[in-house]
Amino acid sequence: MPRNEIRTETTIQGTADEVWSVLTDFRRYGEWHPGTSEIGGRPEVGSRLRVVFSLNGGRRMTMRPTVLVAEPGREFRWLGHLLVPGLFDGEHRFEIHEDGPGVVRFVQGERFRGLLVPFLRRMIEVDTVATFRAVNEALARRVVELRGGRAA
Repeated sequence: MPRNEIRTETTIQGTADEVWSVLTDFRRYGEWHPGTSEIGGRPEVGSRLRVVFSLNGGRRMTMRPTVLVAEPGREFRWLGHLLVPGLFDGEHRFEIHEDGPGVVRFVQGERFRGLLVPFLRRMIEVDTVATFRAVNEALARRVVELRGGRAA
């Protein structure tokens, strides 16, 4: 994996459609997603999203990524920029792989580009990876919760 890319994955007891449904139900992100209090927009290619992150100390940061891929039950990907393109860009991806009946392997990753990447490497490799793992676990819990607490 390139140094400017991170990747996490988890197993979720549910179907690809169930995972997709939770992942793209933006209105409910505040109910389960650690770190993202809200998302506005539509999960459609070319759509601009409004993503509000909750940072340490109660601060909030808003990003306006563009949806690159929106394949229901398979992949959701967007490209965001810090301030202006080329400074610190992140191509964020969510992949949904059915590994068997009622079992999904969920992959979350991001590829970073831009002038600030070398200076933000620690944040990428430590803080962002930890956040991705927390999100993966929360997503898995949410899918099971919506299934009525029953695993596949």
